[in-house]
Amino acid sequence: MALAEPRTATAPRRVSVLGSTGSVGCNTLDLIERNPNAFQVVALTAHRNVEALAAQAKKFRPAVVAIADPACYAALKDALAETNIEVAAGPQSLVDAALQPTDWVMAGIVGAAGLAPTIAAAKQGAILAVANKECFVTAGDLFLTEVKRHGATVLPVDSEHNAIFQVFDFEGRDAIESIILTASGGPFRETPLAELANVTPQQATAHPNWEMGAKISIDSATMMNKGLELIEAHYLFNMPATDIEVLVHPQSIVHSMVGYVDGSVLAQLGTPDMRTPIAYTLAWPERMAAPSGRLDLAEIATLTFEKPDLLRFPALRVARDALGTGNGAPTILNAANEVAVAAFMEGQIGFMAIVSTVERTLESMDAQTPGSLADVVALDADARRVADQILATRGGV
Repeated sequence: MALAEPRTATAPRRVSVLGSTGSVGCNTLDLIERNPNAFQVVALTAHRNVEALAAQAKKFRPAVVAIADPACYAALKDALAETNIEVAAGPQSLVDAALQPTDWVMAGIVGAAGLAPTIAAAKQGAILAVANKECFVTAGDLFLTEVKRHGATVLPVDSEHNAIFQVFDFEGRDAIESIILTASGGPFRETPLAELANVTPQQATAHPNWEMGAKISIDSATMMNKGLELIEAHYLFNMPATDIEVLVHPQSIVHSMVGYVDGSVLAQLGTPDMRTPIAYTLAWPERMAAPSGRLDLAEIATLTFEKPDLLRFPALRVARDALGTGNGAPTILNAANEVAVAAFMEGQIGFMAIVSTVERTLESMDAQTPGSLADVVALDADARRVADQILATRGGV
């Protein structure tokens, strides 16, 4: 199905930013601040960063702000006491914020926590700029069913899927042969394998090209992020996994490619700055100016590509296998990965134990097909419990 149909936007375009204090949310608000007459902020949400959310609210004056952690309510309420902004807290408050009447929603909440608010936004038929790949990984069919039922529009924000969207011929999709996702290879592309077991969270979050949040940076270091993106691409573009390739491209200039039956390969290029794909979705179907650095291919001179090393990056194999298994396997994959990454960040396990924990969780569970959002939530919770049990018995290996 086509992900998007052009529509006439109101002026200014009303926007809500779910996950406004994260990297994607901050970049979105940076663009909005540069174009104050084009956008009106309706709602902002965050997990527990009261200081940043309050500062954003005072600057953009949304009707509603919501914070996921109920313990943060009083501090946020006090910080905004001199305003008439409605303040809410708790997981349901994120869903309620997503239901605020708006034209465009940035779905930027990291992880499975973003699923319910993003589906809520879909139910009001808004343009959904989706940076939350977990919507597709944990509940791809269910999410897209809600999008279609309510006439919502999906625009991918991940640089790779945004690139594909820009060069994907939806009207002539029979002529499309493959999708090629590019990956930087992260900070450990050339690290000796024997040293990977000892890398620290600080090293794993030091991405060579992109400025991202800690969880996504670690996913990039294991290349689980690319595995999740493979699953996302399958759902976004209705492509079988066998037609989705991954190439390591250390320069992060070619953001992804689409191969056609006549041998043509169309690519979208740009500097590694998330404001480029965000700007594309903010102004769609038009384009807007963005402060991203301009590409100078003569200065870059060389672009290189290589096949991913599956011994170094077993997450790619595990994710592809989960997609092949289908049913609830991708939901289990994502939940176990979130648990394992959190354990690594807290120093409980080593870097290489992240993916092995995910794989053991998948092997330990029956990947039942979730038939509803409640089923997804239940399977996600079960997978987290199993992953926690595995971590409790492995001694940090």
